[in-house]
Amino acid sequence: MGTTADKPLPVMLSAMQPSNRLTLGNYLGALRNWTALQSQYECLFFAVDMHAITVRQDPERLREETFRVIATYIAGGIDPERATLFVQSHVPEHAELAWLLSCSASFGELRRMTQFRDKSEKQESVSVGLFTYPVLMAADILLYRTNLVPVGHDQKQHLELARNLAERFNNAFSTDAFIVPEPYIPEVAARIMSLRDPTSKMSKSDPDPNSAIYLDDTDKKMRKKIRAAVTDSGDSIGYDESKPGVRNLIEIQAALSGETPQQVVERYVGKQYGHLKVDTGDMVAETLGPIRDEIERIMGDRGELQRIVARGAQRARQRANVTLQAAFDAVGFVRRS
Repeated sequence: MGTTADKPLPVMLSAMQPSNRLTLGNYLGALRNWTALQSQYECLFFAVDMHAITVRQDPERLREETFRVIATYIAGGIDPERATLFVQSHVPEHAELAWLLSCSASFGELRRMTQFRDKSEKQESVSVGLFTYPVLMAADILLYRTNLVPVGHDQKQHLELARNLAERFNNAFSTDAFIVPEPYIPEVAARIMSLRDPTSKMSKSDPDPNSAIYLDDTDKKMRKKIRAAVTDSGDSIGYDESKPGVRNLIEIQAALSGETPQQVVERYVGKQYGHLKVDTGDMVAETLGPIRDEIERIMGDRGELQRIVARGAQRARQRANVTLQAAFDAVGFVRRS
């Protein structure tokens, strides 16, 4: 596994948080692309439960949703025989490397992280974990000598920090312990927008449940939410930045059908917004409905899920230990006996 006829496959890594219900945006902007890339890369996908606890979580719900993330990967098309699927907290090397990297990161560059500023403004008490979240994310990436990281636009700043820390560490200690990772951002549907406020990203933490299509929504609910999606007062269907609601529905269709946005628009010449909404709702339900049902089937076999994440953690730790030891050697730590 993980090789072509003449050389090893490059490494691709990504993850999802188990703190909220996953959305159509998570599927189109992330999971669907991962599935398409898994034959081209040595893939590692995991549930970031350590990141989730930067804000208080209900323990039982966190455990349940962590399993659900892994089940969603599999139902969405990730092959656990081909890719490494695991839970972040099952690989302690993540925390160990995060400490090493935190000693190279500066207070100023972490304070400038846009997500930290946005989230901290909404909370009365801000944890140190939320502040250092990007360093743990950098450790997640660098630990596996990752070549490619699929990221949304809101994570590009965090990936840039990981790149800077890798270069800084390698230069400071004259080592090649870390590979400097590159981003992968799909051209279509990398950023699915809210159905209620199409100028904002579709978010699994949005307090308005009608703003997002969730993977566990019923087919009826998916269609209803799309029909109620905010558009504008016009009736001409075009891929126009001045019409973000219509543009969002076109991008959703393009991602689901494999067409370009312009090809989608051509199918609606002379038609009105209602046609676009009905067709988009049907396409979403037809795509996500089977995935939702498969997630529930997989969640019903907890023993198999436990076996998958245990095997994945073992694979991940074998790879992680090599990188961590190289970093420990570089800084001068005494080797463990």
